[in-house]
Amino acid sequence: MGFVHLHVHSEYSLLDAMCRIPELVEAAKRCGMSALALTDHGVLSGTIKFYQACEEVGIKPILGAELYVAQGSRFTHDPVQDRSPYHLVVLAQNAEGWRNLLVLVNRAHTEGFYYKPRVDLDLLSEHNRGLIALSSCESGEVQRLLLQRREAEARRAAGRLAEIFQGRFYIELQDHNLERGNELIRKQLALAKKLGLPVVATADVHYIRPEDAEAHQILINIQAGKKLSDPDARSFEGTDYHFLSAEEMAFKFREIPEALENTLRIAESCELRLAFDQRLLPRFPVEGRTPQEELERRAWEGARLRYGEEIPKEVRERLAYELSVIGRMDLAPYFLIVADFVDYARRRGIPVGPGRGSAAGSLTAYCLGITQVDPLKFGLLFERFLNPERVSLPDIDIDFCMRRRDEVLAYVAEKYGRDHIAQIGTFDRMASRSVIRDVARVLGLPYEKADRIAKLVPFGMPLAQAVEQIPKLKEYAEEEPKLFTIALRLEGLLRNASTHAAGVVIAPEPLEKFVPLLRLPDDQFVTQFDMHDLEALGLLKMDFLGLRNLTILSDVQRLLRERRGLEVKLEEIPLDDPATYELLRSGATTGVFQLESAGMRALIRRLAPTEFRDLIAILALYRPGPLESGMVDDYIERKHGRQPVTYPHERVRDILEETYGLPIYQDQVMLMAQRLAGFTLAEADLLRKAMGKKKPEVMAEMRAR
Repeated sequence: MGFVHLHVHSEYSLLDAMCRIPELVEAAKRCGMSALALTDHGVLSGTIKFYQACEEVGIKPILGAELYVAQGSRFTHDPVQDRSPYHLVVLAQNAEGWRNLLVLVNRAHTEGFYYKPRVDLDLLSEHNRGLIALSSCESGEVQRLLLQRREAEARRAAGRLAEIFQGRFYIELQDHNLERGNELIRKQLALAKKLGLPVVATADVHYIRPEDAEAHQILINIQAGKKLSDPDARSFEGTDYHFLSAEEMAFKFREIPEALENTLRIAESCELRLAFDQRLLPRFPVEGRTPQEELERRAWEGARLRYGEEIPKEVRERLAYELSVIGRMDLAPYFLIVADFVDYARRRGIPVGPGRGSAAGSLTAYCLGITQVDPLKFGLLFERFLNPERVSLPDIDIDFCMRRRDEVLAYVAEKYGRDHIAQIGTFDRMASRSVIRDVARVLGLPYEKADRIAKLVPFGMPLAQAVEQIPKLKEYAEEEPKLFTIALRLEGLLRNASTHAAGVVIAPEPLEKFVPLLRLPDDQFVTQFDMHDLEALGLLKMDFLGLRNLTILSDVQRLLRERRGLEVKLEEIPLDDPATYELLRSGATTGVFQLESAGMRALIRRLAPTEFRDLIAILALYRPGPLESGMVDDYIERKHGRQPVTYPHERVRDILEETYGLPIYQDQVMLMAQRLAGFTLAEADLLRKAMGKKKPEVMAEMRAR
């Protein structure tokens, strides 16, 4: 008999479940299941990654959540009653159900949060269409009342939910090998029969393998801040919270076959399709013109300001090409939005960076005043920024004075609607050092010993590799096998949610139509979806970076003005000042953006920059690849004439001339692919990206061409 898991928790049920999404999908595939649900506690954080992972292997994804339901109103904060909300599993059947699920989860965090994000019956009554509800685990209202022998109240509770979810409410049966659980199932069956409600079997999956039970117990006590020896240490009562096979579930519910059949029936009724081929850009207000017409007007006007009334032919051709690509990709509103808030910042005297990353390759951005770097002067490629063969939105990261960044965010929120904008959430993982400390604390090991062990692990090194390479750590692993076994199993799991340092999302309509919000412990709200999920959905994400160095420069300008009467304009400072290079060569670069670290100062002293292109090269060279490959040494030797300059091919001499025959910039790789392999720059950008992300299958495919 077939079976589908409909009550499943992933690592996005933070410190409560240990199932990584790829492991869940692999387990479902291994068990031959045609569909799989994801129902994390009060959040939808993992749903996009889960949906995509299921689609890749041909398993139907069922998106849902295990909601917390307030015993009364979601707005009350009673310290006794409201600290113990009921649980309710809801599953989206279709697009309307998904929209309602987004609203429920959002309102739970923005309106109903009290220890947990809570909905209430009023909210469920208003936003239930397209959703199937299951009565959940022992913390569900019906089950809790039955366990308290309050059968009449349990029937009324089930009746209320059945009335809200008409024809879509199921009594959920779970068997965790507990005597009271068997009694509960008997009572549930009697209640279901009396009210004419269907039943469904679930396993409340929290980990993949049965042998993960011990590691899972440690995990939930990390969350609770308890030791296993504490009298109130947390544990899941009973067994079988792992990913059971269809055969195991069939054996458990052999006397209730309809509970298994209904898992298939529910799965068949869920036909949600998410769209990943759309662009959900905010609307930029334009009077009497289309956004593209307005963009072109501003870009050509900016070009005349930058280059004079007689715009050079090279500029005309490049700008016309860029504008045509932007038009084809329907990205005019994107450029107008960025230009607008950058212009606002400049008008308000808020320091703005000259441009960073691939956006500096856009002449359109330069003409609009978004960037202050002429891409033609520095040989920067537009396709690296905006590739017509890639469907993803481009990235324009903007640096603002750290002190006044929030003024720009407030302007954007005011212009597009406060409910249209949010900071992007991100998730921190249990790294090798921290997982050692966490597990040791729960196991009751002395702090000093745990700290001693953790400090033996080099920063960023996986625990297994550290144990293999560091003899003393290997000794500790033999001395404390349980610590290391469990730490290895928990390493890399999500630990907590936080705010992305700079990322902001702006939506064309209120965000709750597209994205669930998460309430953080400091009462700030961020998106439950990370930047990659938001990008996949086609939402506009931008980085508003608060840069300390811009604040310092602004303060220096102000002090010079106040104390010396000097008005210094940063953009007028020459790039060839000998005294500046003398200072740089001395390694006195504290406070200079990206040139401050000890390693960078050592490299500057060795390379001894004499012109601006040397500074550009230093930033490209100070990365793991060039440092480990010996390219840094070659560059320094060639610059100072101690090594002959050679070229991989005579046809790329002009491309590599300024870097002494070495391909140190990604733009150079793209130009070489164009020159030697006949790639378009758009194709060359795909190769560049494959190289950067180390995708051998893509590189092999392109090599065959």
